[in-house]
Amino acid sequence: MVRILALETSGVAGSVAALDDDNLLAELELNPRQRSAQSLAPALVELAARVGWRVIDAQLIAVTVGPGSFTGLRVGVTTAKTLAYAAGAEVLGVSTLETIALRAPADVAELSAAIDAQRGDVVAQAFRRGADGWPEPASAERLTPLTEWLDRVPAGIAISGPILHKVKSLPSQVRALDPSLWDPTAAAVGRVAARLYRGGRRDDVWALAPRYSRRPAAEEKLEERERMKDEG
Repeated sequence: MVRILALETSGVAGSVAALDDDNLLAELELNPRQRSAQSLAPALVELAARVGWRVIDAQLIAVTVGPGSFTGLRVGVTTAKTLAYAAGAEVLGVSTLETIALRAPADVAELSAAIDAQRGDVVAQAFRRGADGWPEPASAERLTPLTEWLDRVPAGIAISGPILHKVKSLPSQVRALDPSLWDPTAAAVGRVAARLYRGGRRDDVWALAPRYSRRPAAEEKLEERERMKDEG
């Protein structure tokens, strides 16, 4: 049994979880009134105490690496790498969209999951349930306008993801999962990581980094200002 601490900080609402392999022991939501940089460390200490561990007893640190919030992903990945180094643990980064797909009910054969990419866009990916019941990627992640994603989802394929909290109405052919299943959770992060770990995957604690769907807006604005200066 591998002791797993899982971190999910890809959006506004984050969580942490403790697992033995893919057996969930406890999960805590981060304080929504605080930034994840403030709430993450205290939540991990409380979580470890609940399950009778010390944080440094973890053997695998799992964390979402994207897509998601620039700040949230940076905080989560940096914390995961620091914990892994301090505890001498392994570290694994997992896809935010795969953790969302994993939460779909067993009778959902095909799913399109999406997360907010800001400026009217989403990052979306299709999944198809495999013979073992696991949601397998059926497409690459794709940055696309929200309206285009919704319009192009084929009839009969379910949709999910935290972006749906912002959608007021859906096209008639689209079937959304229950809102309680839209958000990624640390428990799902831990289950994905446990499966990857059993399959032999390991990430380099020094090389692990967030996967952003686009450059930060501040960088794009700075580049645009520099371009205008050059042209002026």
